[in-house]
Amino acid sequence: MELTNDLISAGQYSLVYNAFSFTFATMAAATLFLWLGRSQVAPPYKTALLISGLVTAIAAYHYLRIFESWDKAYTYVDGNLEATGLAFNDAYRYVDWLLTVPLLLIELILVMRLSQSETASKSWKLGIAAALMIILGYPGEIADDNGTRALWGFISSIPFAYIVYELFSGLGDSIKRQPENVRGLISKARLITFASWGFYPIVYMAPFVGFDGAAAETIVQVGYTIADIVAKAGIGVFIYVIAVRKSRAEYPELYAEKPAAAPAE
Repeated sequence: MELTNDLISAGQYSLVYNAFSFTFATMAAATLFLWLGRSQVAPPYKTALLISGLVTAIAAYHYLRIFESWDKAYTYVDGNLEATGLAFNDAYRYVDWLLTVPLLLIELILVMRLSQSETASKSWKLGIAAALMIILGYPGEIADDNGTRALWGFISSIPFAYIVYELFSGLGDSIKRQPENVRGLISKARLITFASWGFYPIVYMAPFVGFDGAAAETIVQVGYTIADIVAKAGIGVFIYVIAVRKSRAEYPELYAEKPAAAPAE
């Protein structure tokens, strides 16, 4: 989709500008929280938090680059917003997704602590499907016409459908084997992952419901940004809480309160 940058209004520019800035701060803060939070979980769950923090760290870097590119694409001249002639580079977003989307699925699998063979099998299958989904969606994102956009959007929905099937069918029995105190949280994390990922194609289809030019660009950028916050920082918090609860349930000796020292006489 080719977007008409010179029709962006000052209000639209500021909305997208502030959304990028807020998301960069959110991802950076989530990274610190998740990595520092590794000290609060048992060793088997530290890798899940490491990867969860890696997801938000990668996203923070790319949102910084997206923010800088957006800022360089426009300037104010005598109080009026004008295009600088430098193209806004939206490819950063797809590079980010190519790296982080497979990791989002892997972190959910790791925190479930399945068998080694099951973890490896599901991680490879879901990771490859996630990468294919992103790769196949990109040609439609940069297409100049809605027909091409729809074609590649449909093709990319095939691996997405497989991921949804695995989340709700393939992981169903595995979730039932989880400790009761985290079973509901893992189900919610799975549901939120599906809901946030389902929001991306809705935003992707914005040009088909009467939006074009500046309006379409604003909806796409803000919509993708909201979905990223939920899918990465939001799910990261779920991963942390699940890891803490499982650690306390499986390793009570590590979290038992030590008796207070007797006062000196």
